[in-house]
Amino acid sequence: MPPTPGAPHDDTPTGPGHGSHRFRRLHERVLDSPAALAWNRGRAMELLHRAMGFAALCLLTLVPLLIVVAAADLASGQGFARWLVQGLGVSQVSQEEVEGLFGRPGQALQRTTAFGLAALAAFGVTFGSAVQTGYERVWGLPTARWHTMWRHVVWLAVLIAALLLFVAFPAPANAPAAVTALVALGDLTGTFAFFWWSQRFLLCGRIRWRALAPGAALTACGLLGLRVFSQLVFSPLIASNAVTYGQFGTVLVLQSWLVGVGFVVYGGALAGRLVHEHRVRRGLGRTGPPPEN
Repeated sequence: MPPTPGAPHDDTPTGPGHGSHRFRRLHERVLDSPAALAWNRGRAMELLHRAMGFAALCLLTLVPLLIVVAAADLASGQGFARWLVQGLGVSQVSQEEVEGLFGRPGQALQRTTAFGLAALAAFGVTFGSAVQTGYERVWGLPTARWHTMWRHVVWLAVLIAALLLFVAFPAPANAPAAVTALVALGDLTGTFAFFWWSQRFLLCGRIRWRALAPGAALTACGLLGLRVFSQLVFSPLIASNAVTYGQFGTVLVLQSWLVGVGFVVYGGALAGRLVHEHRVRRGLGRTGPPPEN
């Protein structure tokens, strides 16, 4: 018998279920995308909670130690407030509000005893331990053993030295664009080197240098972007919150900025791991399976 006339048939599904099939395929693509993978990894390691813990621990343990260290920097005599202002990149009005939170550098040195300084150093070491734990969660590594605690002391000392170097070479006021760009490039390079070494050192060499490079680069770029963001958003917020809430409003903005720093530090390392894994998969796909004998 001759075939029944009509439209040609193919294997494409039609009918009410066709839309749901396409939606299911789109959903699977979204789940397999790098953005979804980053979201799931970040949620698994509680990225936002770790960033908030980073900010709280930094304010309680690291900032008091840095106040004393900055006060001991007799060459500049500016104190920790100037360090913080330079890191935030805020306006002149906001600078005065930030400086009002901290006492004079001379008073900090006079009222600090040897026992107090030792306690501040011990608390600062716990901050290094928290950063190490965050990096271990990023790479899915087990917790390092207790005998690696000396690494926290060394890392804290290098961090303080890096901050001293950062504030020693600020961008001159009303400098040409070329000079400002050169200073920013130097800060970016130094930040990259510090976080590249920090990951390798705090992870006890369990991850290769090459795998850690993308995370260090993304962290450095993220901190530079956070500084630009603070100039546009946090600087006017400090001025307005100081009028509304007093010094407590300034503390809230500074705490929010520290949360952003923690998010960039851990999030940059996490994104760097995803970039490294993508490069490895692409390299394996280009090479292909080994030839059969």
